Amino acid sequence: MNAPHLRAFGSGLARMLGPLVVCLWLLPVASALAQEAPAAEAPATEAVEAEHAPDTSAAVAHAEEAAHAAADEHGPRPPVWLVLPFVILLVMIATGPLFYPHHWHHHYPKYAVGLGLFVSLYYIFGLGSTTPVVHAIEEYLSFIALVASLFIAASGIYININAKGTPRNNAILLFVGSLVANLIATTGAAMLFVRSYMRLNKGRLKPYHLIFFIFLVANVGGGLTPLGDPPLFLGFLRGVPFFWTLTHVWFVWLPTVLLILAVFYVIDARNKIESPDPDPSQPLVQIRGAKNFLWVLVIVLSVFIDPNVFEWVPDLHELYHIPFGIREIIMFSVAVLAYKLADKEALQKNEFTFEPIREVGWLFLGIFATMQPALQLISLFAHDHAEQLTVGMFYWGTGLLSSVLDNAPTYLNFLAAAMGKFGLDVNVPEQVKAFAEASVHPETWFYLQAISIAAVFFGAMTYIGNAPNFMVKAIAEENKVDMPSFMGYVTKYSLPILIPIYFLIYLLFYSGLFPTLDTFFEQLLIR
Repeated sequence: MNAPHLRAFGSGLARMLGPLVVCLWLLPVASALAQEAPAAEAPATEAVEAEHAPDTSAAVAHAEEAAHAAADEHGPRPPVWLVLPFVILLVMIATGPLFYPHHWHHHYPKYAVGLGLFVSLYYIFGLGSTTPVVHAIEEYLSFIALVASLFIAASGIYININAKGTPRNNAILLFVGSLVANLIATTGAAMLFVRSYMRLNKGRLKPYHLIFFIFLVANVGGGLTPLGDPPLFLGFLRGVPFFWTLTHVWFVWLPTVLLILAVFYVIDARNKIESPDPDPSQPLVQIRGAKNFLWVLVIVLSVFIDPNVFEWVPDLHELYHIPFGIREIIMFSVAVLAYKLADKEALQKNEFTFEPIREVGWLFLGIFATMQPALQLISLFAHDHAEQLTVGMFYWGTGLLSSVLDNAPTYLNFLAAAMGKFGLDVNVPEQVKAFAEASVHPETWFYLQAISIAAVFFGAMTYIGNAPNFMVKAIAEENKVDMPSFMGYVTKYSLPILIPIYFLIYLLFYSGLFPTLDTFFEQLLIR
């Protein structure tokens, strides 16, 4: 690496690592200052026999006891007003770029860190607990390791599609990207295709092109495998069979993708501006920096390097009490190597900078810290009211909260509550598998399907619903695309386009209005 590239790398890396330094600084501070009571031990879980009725009083009592024990493990109940910093941060993300862009651009890291520190220090000093702070740091490091490594590795791959930007070609690319998202995650697919997608539409690129890219490639597309989106992988770690999602979700996933593509096609067909004609002397697809596909593969495979998947993987959390594991070490290492060994011309053609990951890093540091009280309160509510929640309520509850909160813990909280309805424990892999395969009760797979679909699909509702959403927005803005504001995204696109489609899913599958449809797919799957 020559001197200019080395200086650029050092400067960019320093800017990117700022959020990591803050959260790693906070960890020893929290550990030193807090005098935390030992976590309550969860009661031993007895196996639930398939032939026994799952709604007996003993099973319900056991579920409530396990639920409150699980809530205790996440620290004391926070006051409701502690959700305000999270709300304030969301309001600032929505209004800053619109009403005070210059101030926001220069000071958003201070607001994100300041509000996050306020919540963290209240937990430490006001509630005497470090548990939510440590959880926030662990979740953030896992999040930023995956996002940053895929962003850097995929940015070293230059893909040029020698074709005309037409509604048909765009729809094909969006569909292919949606499929690929199930192999390399929504973040990987978004980073791999977004720049080539923008080049394909040179001269006719509009904000709606990127919005539908976020809808499909960055969210809905990743709903078929545990590799596609973090909540599904979390379910896999808990005991959901790897191919369960594919077999139980595809018949909802496919019509949803096709409906969104149909809306896109109608809108894009009204765009009469033409992109340049393809060069007949060039191949249809040109790839430079293909060696970075190996780095992407390493990142995807490293997702499975987890003590919950392979017993031989050391648990650094337990051994050394540090907030990351072997997986995160590999991902951060790949991020450095992928940039250092990348094809510099591919990076240049992709107009690569560290600014998008820097913005995501700072803002999501604040989001992960400030959303802990909301997640705790939601978890307690879900557990306390699990008996009254129908499958439709689980669908809307998981979905709407996944729009503004991290969808992985939201998924897990609602999964735990749904399993509690049937006297099952989310911490026992055998019972999670039984819940997924409906061996305890014929309706349990239905709850898991609703929660899984909602956690993935509703991530497209806002810029912060899923990590690649904000990444795509930042990359597009660096390329001079006038992306809508936070509220503009919601009011002009996600509410009028996605909510009717998601409501149709609810009517068909979770409202109870078409029980024969439910029965048909249930019998089809059981066979």
